[in-house]
Amino acid sequence: MQKFHSIGLNLRCIFAPMVLFLALSGFEQAGAFEISTNNVSVLGREIKVYFYKPAGTGPFPLLILSHGSPRNAEDRVHFGAQTLQTQARAYVASGVAVAVPIRRGYGGNGKWVEGFGTCVHPDYYDAGLTSADDIDATVAALSKRPDIDASRIVLMGVSAGGWASLAAATKGNVRGVINFAGGRGSTGPDTVCNEANLIYAANRYGTDSQHLPELWIYSQNDHFFGPALAHRLFNAFTTAGGKATFVAAPPYGDDGHR
Repeated sequence: MQKFHSIGLNLRCIFAPMVLFLALSGFEQAGAFEISTNNVSVLGREIKVYFYKPAGTGPFPLLILSHGSPRNAEDRVHFGAQTLQTQARAYVASGVAVAVPIRRGYGGNGKWVEGFGTCVHPDYYDAGLTSADDIDATVAALSKRPDIDASRIVLMGVSAGGWASLAAATKGNVRGVINFAGGRGSTGPDTVCNEANLIYAANRYGTDSQHLPELWIYSQNDHFFGPALAHRLFNAFTTAGGKATFVAAPPYGDDGHR
Protein backbone atom coordinates (compact mmCIF):
# COMPACT_ATOMS: atom_id res chain seq x y z
CA MET A 1 0.00 0.00 0.00
CA GLN A 2 2.86 2.38 0.80
CA LYS A 3 4.32 1.75 -2.63
CA PHE A 4 1.07 2.78 -4.33
CA HIS A 5 0.78 5.83 -2.09
CA SER A 6 4.29 7.01 -2.92
CA ILE A 7 3.71 6.59 -6.63
CA GLY A 8 0.47 8.55 -6.36
CA LEU A 9 2.25 11.44 -4.70
CA ASN A 10 4.98 11.40 -7.33
CA LEU A 11 2.47 11.39 -10.15
CA ARG A 12 0.54 14.31 -8.68
CA CYS A 13 3.66 16.39 -8.05
CA ILE A 14 5.16 15.86 -11.49
CA PHE A 15 2.13 15.30 -13.70
CA ALA A 16 0.09 18.23 -12.35
CA PRO A 17 2.22 21.02 -13.88
CA MET A 18 2.20 19.28 -17.26
CA VAL A 19 -1.57 18.97 -17.36
CA LEU A 20 -2.53 22.14 -15.53
CA PHE A 21 -4.62 22.81 -18.61
CA LEU A 22 -7.14 20.28 -17.28
CA ALA A 23 -8.32 22.81 -14.71
CA LEU A 24 -8.96 25.30 -17.49
CA SER A 25 -10.81 23.03 -19.87
CA GLY A 26 -14.39 23.40 -18.68
CA PHE A 27 -15.38 20.58 -16.34
CA GLU A 28 -19.03 21.62 -16.49
CA GLN A 29 -19.15 19.67 -19.76
CA ALA A 30 -17.73 16.49 -18.23
CA GLY A 31 -19.24 13.29 -19.62
CA ALA A 32 -20.58 14.64 -22.93
CA PHE A 33 -18.46 14.24 -26.04
CA GLU A 34 -18.42 13.51 -29.76
CA ILE A 35 -16.32 11.01 -31.74
CA SER A 36 -15.26 11.56 -35.32
CA THR A 37 -12.78 10.11 -37.81
CA ASN A 38 -10.30 12.40 -39.52
CA ASN A 39 -8.01 11.71 -42.46
CA VAL A 40 -4.57 13.23 -41.92
CA SER A 41 -1.86 13.36 -44.58
CA VAL A 42 1.59 12.06 -43.62
CA LEU A 43 4.22 12.43 -46.33
CA GLY A 44 1.77 11.65 -49.11
CA ARG A 45 -0.17 8.95 -47.27
CA GLU A 46 -3.36 9.27 -45.28
CA ILE A 47 -3.89 7.89 -41.81
CA LYS A 48 -7.03 7.64 -39.72
CA VAL A 49 -7.14 9.79 -36.59
CA TYR A 50 -9.96 9.10 -34.15
CA PHE A 51 -10.91 12.38 -32.52
CA TYR A 52 -12.78 12.65 -29.22
CA LYS A 53 -14.17 16.14 -28.52
CA PRO A 54 -15.89 17.34 -25.35
CA ALA A 55 -19.25 19.05 -25.72
CA GLY A 56 -19.00 22.78 -26.29
CA THR A 57 -17.00 25.10 -28.49
CA GLY A 58 -13.66 25.07 -26.65
CA PRO A 59 -10.93 25.76 -27.34
CA PHE A 60 -9.91 22.53 -25.60
CA PRO A 61 -6.50 21.20 -24.63
CA LEU A 62 -5.45 18.23 -26.75
CA LEU A 63 -3.96 14.89 -25.75
CA ILE A 64 -2.39 12.75 -28.50
CA LEU A 65 -2.56 9.05 -27.55
CA SER A 66 -0.14 6.81 -29.47
CA HIS A 67 -0.45 3.05 -29.68
CA GLY A 68 2.29 0.44 -29.54
CA SER A 69 3.55 -2.07 -32.08
CA PRO A 70 2.95 -5.83 -31.62
CA ARG A 71 5.80 -8.32 -31.84
CA ASN A 72 3.78 -10.31 -34.38
CA ALA A 73 3.53 -8.37 -37.65
CA GLU A 74 0.19 -10.03 -38.48
CA ASP A 75 -1.38 -8.30 -35.47
CA ARG A 76 -0.85 -4.80 -36.91
CA VAL A 77 -4.06 -5.13 -38.90
CA HIS A 78 -6.15 -5.13 -35.71
CA PHE A 79 -5.58 -1.45 -34.91
CA GLY A 80 -8.49 0.91 -35.54
CA ALA A 81 -11.44 2.64 -33.91
CA GLN A 82 -11.17 0.52 -30.75
CA THR A 83 -7.49 1.34 -30.18
CA LEU A 84 -6.96 3.11 -26.83
CA GLN A 85 -10.68 3.84 -26.83
CA THR A 86 -11.14 3.25 -23.10
CA GLN A 87 -8.34 5.69 -22.25
CA ALA A 88 -9.58 8.27 -24.76
CA ARG A 89 -13.12 8.15 -23.34
CA ALA A 90 -11.82 8.66 -19.81
CA TYR A 91 -9.85 11.77 -20.74
CA VAL A 92 -12.49 13.36 -22.96
CA ALA A 93 -15.04 12.91 -20.19
CA SER A 94 -12.84 15.23 -18.12
CA GLY A 95 -13.00 17.98 -20.73
CA VAL A 96 -9.87 17.22 -22.74
CA ALA A 97 -9.92 16.63 -26.50
CA VAL A 98 -8.15 13.41 -27.47
CA ALA A 99 -6.69 12.22 -30.77
CA VAL A 100 -5.67 8.62 -31.49
CA PRO A 101 -3.70 8.41 -34.75
CA ILE A 102 -3.43 4.96 -36.34
CA ARG A 103 0.03 5.19 -37.81
CA ARG A 104 1.09 4.10 -41.29
CA GLY A 105 1.17 0.33 -41.67
CA TYR A 106 -1.40 -0.36 -38.95
CA GLY A 107 -5.09 -1.14 -39.36
CA GLY A 108 -4.47 -2.46 -42.86
CA ASN A 109 -3.10 0.91 -44.02
CA GLY A 110 -0.49 -0.21 -46.52
CA LYS A 111 3.23 -0.65 -46.02
CA TRP A 112 4.65 -0.56 -42.50
CA VAL A 113 7.32 2.16 -42.31
CA GLU A 114 8.58 1.85 -38.73
CA GLY A 115 11.16 -0.90 -39.20
CA PHE A 116 14.50 -0.41 -37.46
CA GLY A 117 16.66 -2.60 -39.69
CA THR A 118 18.39 -5.75 -38.57
CA CYS A 119 18.46 -7.05 -35.03
CA VAL A 120 22.26 -6.84 -35.10
CA HIS A 121 22.43 -3.17 -36.15
CA PRO A 122 19.02 -1.62 -35.41
CA ASP A 123 18.44 2.07 -36.08
CA TYR A 124 16.06 2.94 -33.27
CA TYR A 125 16.69 6.67 -33.57
CA ASP A 126 15.40 7.01 -37.14
CA ALA A 127 12.65 4.45 -36.51
CA GLY A 128 11.31 6.64 -33.71
CA LEU A 129 11.44 9.74 -35.89
CA THR A 130 9.53 7.91 -38.62
CA SER A 131 6.76 7.11 -36.13
CA ALA A 132 6.93 10.71 -34.93
CA ASP A 133 6.04 11.93 -38.43
CA ASP A 134 2.52 10.55 -37.91
CA ILE A 135 2.23 12.25 -34.51
CA ASP A 136 3.61 15.53 -35.82
CA ALA A 137 1.17 15.50 -38.75
CA THR A 138 -1.69 14.89 -36.31
CA VAL A 139 -0.58 17.81 -34.13
CA ALA A 140 -0.27 20.07 -37.17
CA ALA A 141 -3.69 19.16 -38.54
CA LEU A 142 -5.70 19.30 -35.33
CA SER A 143 -4.01 22.39 -33.89
CA LYS A 144 -5.59 24.37 -36.74
CA ARG A 145 -9.09 23.57 -35.50
CA PRO A 146 -10.88 26.48 -33.80
CA ASP A 147 -11.99 24.16 -31.00
CA ILE A 148 -8.39 23.20 -30.10
CA ASP A 149 -5.99 25.29 -28.04
CA ALA A 150 -2.70 24.79 -29.88
CA SER A 151 -0.76 26.07 -26.87
CA ARG A 152 -1.97 23.16 -24.71
CA ILE A 153 -1.01 19.90 -26.42
CA VAL A 154 0.53 16.91 -24.63
CA LEU A 155 1.77 13.61 -26.08
CA MET A 156 1.09 10.29 -24.35
CA GLY A 157 2.12 6.92 -25.74
CA VAL A 158 2.65 3.30 -24.81
CA SER A 159 5.50 1.03 -25.90
CA ALA A 160 6.43 1.97 -29.50
CA GLY A 161 3.95 4.84 -29.13
CA GLY A 162 5.82 6.06 -26.06
CA TRP A 163 9.07 5.87 -28.02
CA ALA A 164 7.44 7.75 -30.90
CA SER A 165 6.25 10.42 -28.47
CA LEU A 166 9.80 10.91 -27.18
CA ALA A 167 10.97 11.35 -30.76
CA ALA A 168 8.11 13.71 -31.62
CA ALA A 169 8.93 15.90 -28.62
CA THR A 170 12.28 16.75 -30.21
CA LYS A 171 10.32 18.80 -32.75
CA GLY A 172 8.70 20.97 -30.06
CA ASN A 173 5.14 22.27 -30.56
CA VAL A 174 3.84 20.50 -27.41
CA ARG A 175 3.76 21.08 -23.66
CA GLY A 176 5.15 17.73 -22.52
CA VAL A 177 5.23 13.94 -22.81
CA ILE A 178 3.99 10.96 -20.81
CA ASN A 179 5.90 7.83 -21.82
CA PHE A 180 4.42 4.51 -20.72
CA ALA A 181 6.96 1.69 -21.17
CA GLY A 182 8.46 3.26 -24.28
CA GLY A 183 10.99 1.38 -26.40
CA ARG A 184 11.58 -0.62 -29.55
CA GLY A 185 13.18 -3.91 -30.51
CA SER A 186 11.64 -6.43 -28.12
CA THR A 187 11.54 -9.78 -29.93
CA GLY A 188 10.49 -11.92 -26.96
CA PRO A 189 10.16 -11.85 -23.17
CA ASP A 190 13.10 -9.94 -21.68
CA THR A 191 14.84 -9.88 -25.06
CA VAL A 192 15.72 -6.68 -26.95
CA CYS A 193 17.80 -6.43 -30.11
CA ASN A 194 21.06 -4.62 -29.36
CA GLU A 195 20.15 -2.70 -26.21
CA ALA A 196 23.17 -0.43 -26.68
CA ASN A 197 21.62 1.06 -29.82
CA LEU A 198 18.36 1.73 -27.98
CA ILE A 199 20.26 3.53 -25.22
CA TYR A 200 22.20 5.52 -27.81
CA ALA A 201 18.93 6.66 -29.42
CA ALA A 202 17.50 7.69 -26.03
CA ASN A 203 20.61 9.78 -25.47
CA ARG A 204 20.12 11.55 -28.79
CA TYR A 205 16.46 12.24 -28.00
CA GLY A 206 17.59 13.73 -24.70
CA THR A 207 19.98 16.06 -26.51
CA ASP A 208 17.17 17.30 -28.77
CA SER A 209 14.35 17.17 -26.23
CA GLN A 210 13.63 20.92 -26.16
CA HIS A 211 13.77 20.57 -22.33
CA LEU A 212 10.07 19.73 -22.25
CA PRO A 213 8.81 18.08 -19.03
CA GLU A 214 8.43 14.34 -19.44
CA LEU A 215 7.11 11.56 -17.21
CA TRP A 216 8.48 8.04 -17.77
CA ILE A 217 6.45 5.18 -16.27
CA TYR A 218 7.67 1.56 -16.39
CA SER A 219 6.28 -1.39 -14.46
CA GLN A 220 8.63 -3.42 -12.30
CA ASN A 221 7.63 -6.59 -14.16
CA ASP A 222 7.73 -5.26 -17.71
CA HIS A 223 8.96 -8.11 -19.93
CA PHE A 224 9.45 -5.96 -23.01
CA PHE A 225 11.69 -3.31 -21.45
CA GLY A 226 12.61 -4.45 -17.96
CA PRO A 227 13.58 -2.25 -14.99
CA ALA A 228 17.34 -2.37 -15.60
CA LEU A 229 16.99 -1.35 -19.24
CA ALA A 230 14.34 1.25 -18.45
CA HIS A 231 16.66 2.97 -15.99
CA ARG A 232 19.54 2.87 -18.46
CA LEU A 233 17.33 4.51 -21.09
CA PHE A 234 16.20 7.15 -18.61
CA ASN A 235 19.76 7.89 -17.47
CA ALA A 236 20.93 8.21 -21.07
CA PHE A 237 18.09 10.62 -21.83
CA THR A 238 18.55 12.85 -18.79
CA THR A 239 22.35 12.84 -18.92
CA ALA A 240 22.06 14.30 -22.42
CA GLY A 241 19.85 17.13 -21.16
CA GLY A 242 16.37 15.65 -21.22
CA LYS A 243 14.01 16.82 -18.47
CA ALA A 244 12.13 13.84 -17.09
CA THR A 245 10.96 12.07 -13.96
CA PHE A 246 10.98 8.29 -13.65
CA VAL A 247 8.21 6.33 -11.93
CA ALA A 248 8.73 2.64 -11.16
CA ALA A 249 5.15 1.38 -11.23
CA PRO A 250 4.20 -1.75 -9.27
CA PRO A 251 4.05 -5.14 -10.99
CA TYR A 252 0.92 -5.69 -13.06
CA GLY A 253 -0.38 -9.16 -13.94
CA ASP A 254 2.17 -11.46 -15.53
CA ASP A 255 3.66 -8.68 -17.67
CA GLY A 256 3.57 -5.04 -16.61
CA HIS A 257 4.09 -3.94 -20.18
CA ARG A 258 0.39 -4.66 -20.73
